[in-house]
Amino acid sequence: MTTRDKLILMVLCAAQFIVALDFSILNVALPVLGDDLGMGQADLQWAVTAFALPSGGFLLFFGRIADLYGRRKLFLAGLVLFTVSSALATVAWDPTTFLTGRALQGLGAAVIVPTGMSLLTTTFTEGPRRERALGISGTLMSLGFTIGMVLGGVMTDSLGWRSTMGLLAVAGVGVLLAAPGLLTESKRADRPRLDLPGAVTVTGGLLALIYALSTAAQRGFGGADVIATLVAGAALLVAFVVVESRAAEPLVSLPMLRRRTVAWGNLAGLTTFAMMSSVIFLLTLYLQEVLELSAVLTGLIFGVTGLAAALGGVTAPRIIARFGARTTLVTGLLVQAVCTAALLGLGAGQAGAWLALAGTSLGCVGHLWAIVAYGVTATSGLPDGEQGLATGLVTSSQQVGLTIGIPLLSAVASARVSVLRDAGHSFASATLGGVRVGVGVDAAVVAVVAAATWFGLRRAR
Repeated sequence: MTTRDKLILMVLCAAQFIVALDFSILNVALPVLGDDLGMGQADLQWAVTAFALPSGGFLLFFGRIADLYGRRKLFLAGLVLFTVSSALATVAWDPTTFLTGRALQGLGAAVIVPTGMSLLTTTFTEGPRRERALGISGTLMSLGFTIGMVLGGVMTDSLGWRSTMGLLAVAGVGVLLAAPGLLTESKRADRPRLDLPGAVTVTGGLLALIYALSTAAQRGFGGADVIATLVAGAALLVAFVVVESRAAEPLVSLPMLRRRTVAWGNLAGLTTFAMMSSVIFLLTLYLQEVLELSAVLTGLIFGVTGLAAALGGVTAPRIIARFGARTTLVTGLLVQAVCTAALLGLGAGQAGAWLALAGTSLGCVGHLWAIVAYGVTATSGLPDGEQGLATGLVTSSQQVGLTIGIPLLSAVASARVSVLRDAGHSFASATLGGVRVGVGVDAAVVAVVAAATWFGLRRAR
């Protein structure tokens, strides 16, 4: 890479990093935030959901808009929105103002992520340069999520919860100062019409699905609103497929989704993000509620897993070059599954902290192998005019995975906790039982997807 290439990569990765940071930096701060703004325990989930809904729901839409009207232009607009809304969340004086800031942050993230990935894949040509760029980007995405856990605890204890949002605003300003002079405009030469029916159905379907899963994590799947939104989300996504099959200029090319590399690559990506973020969440409960470790110490444990993730990201391009993207992707998933399954041995003693540290650290190495390999797999062999759509799918897999994984496994763990509590177990014992069930389901899902991906991509060859 030239010096300019490296600077462009730094800017694009920095933007992805602060978005990933935003997914987790508030997790530890929620109780303090609720006391300060007067938000009840039942309302605290909206501090996370208000960001997750737009960030996951609008990804495909903005990925396509960027293809048509300019990736650089939209990327900078998304950065401005994210930075301003982070500042609004920092100075929020009541729950409404704070949640408005969080929702606008999510909308800005939905612009930044697909446009940033499109700029990356069109700047770095297919082959070793792109693999290296995707490796660095994937590493920083995963590091952002884990480092957010560390920073959230440390900053909340020392400076207060507002400092977490202020950090995002300052970081956004830094990227905004550097980006305009480095990035060049990139868009399709033709100007096809925007597939508005497709945009409405897919965005509505994703919003409904994410809302239902986020609510189910708090109240279970039996609520009328959860069932209604799940049905509505499924209906809208089915309608989206029908609309796209008939559209002259579809938002998502169904022939592209029929490419095995695109389909299996994105399924693997969604799974690895959803299940690893779920493991981090479940272990946060285990370390704090079963072992009674402090928020800061819990964050430091996950900081070590972040370093392991960095190792996985650095080595992934070399492994891909030697063994190929398919082998690397499946191997990464299997390493993640085995290390997650090892967490079934967690107990109530302090030795569990060491098992959690070792399991998640080794699992994160495999996780990063899978992240880089799925990005390579799902964007290879496509022309520049379709890179925005392809990377929109890749980033949708990332964001939707981060969004739905925690609610799903949280709901599974919570159901087991309720059963054990009803049977007379203590809170700590019931929580441990719920965590074990959650990690068991997590490991099984990753293993099944690894096997399916191996055979699916084998047929693609």
